[in-house]
Amino acid sequence: MTVSFLIESENVSREKGKTQPLGRRAFLATAAALPSVVSAGPEFSQKTLQVWACGGLAEALIPANRRFREKTGIEIAFTGAFAAALGKSLQGSATTDVFAGRVLALAKKLRATGKMMYFKPLCFTRYVVVTPKGNPAHISDIRDLATPGVRVILAPDASPPGGEAVTGILKKAGIVDQAMKNTVIKGSCVQRTLEDLIAGKGDASVVEFRLTRMPSFQGKVDIIPIPESLFPPGPLTFTIGVMNSAPDKTLAGHFVEFIRSAEGQRFFEAAGFIPAESEEGARLVTKLGVKDV
Repeated sequence: MTVSFLIESENVSREKGKTQPLGRRAFLATAAALPSVVSAGPEFSQKTLQVWACGGLAEALIPANRRFREKTGIEIAFTGAFAAALGKSLQGSATTDVFAGRVLALAKKLRATGKMMYFKPLCFTRYVVVTPKGNPAHISDIRDLATPGVRVILAPDASPPGGEAVTGILKKAGIVDQAMKNTVIKGSCVQRTLEDLIAGKGDASVVEFRLTRMPSFQGKVDIIPIPESLFPPGPLTFTIGVMNSAPDKTLAGHFVEFIRSAEGQRFFEAAGFIPAESEEGARLVTKLGVKDV
């Protein structure tokens, strides 16, 4: 599926040219120690903040942006799209105030080229096996996708990292050839994959856990964890940073700290991500080396 731009403002660009969901108690206990966000004040020189983000973050960022506006009066001009496309634009002549992207290497590249002032860990994603409600094929492990007769639905042609990441997981599990033979639908859209699965056109698929939290899919599939050792490290990490092109870097930094605060991170937990400011997130920050360069 071609990823379209998701925009929540008319003023969107200044372009020239086996793991389990995070426990709420553990998350809140850690997040409570974060600094509180102060109210917006006269020190901010603008009333609108440009925020660009990987489209996959939209489910969390749109409500978080609205809450920031309620607290501060600052409007958020939000653009969500394929992170690599946005990153390419930012490495050219395009500008924004804040950028939240997938893949740590992209944030490091923006920093190294002087486009980004700094970045911080935002959240992490994870992958799961999903089946229609009731799990009629009795799938219990990702390797069951290689069992003859199991109808698999995949989106190998989805925009990165959708198809590429799932193919990598199947390779690590040692079942990519068998699973592909069992694939009855090979698509290009991860959301369409879930639609087909819920409609009973297949027995199992592999998707990001965050997709199962979308309103269209929540509660409509059964979820089977995949061992973390099978996850490709690149697509797991999301960062958020202030761009050097931001006219008011104090305001941009204020937004970043709100998003990483206890209140802001709850939107990411609700959307199916692992918040960076949580016990599990802290472990992944260390494991994956998520730090500014």
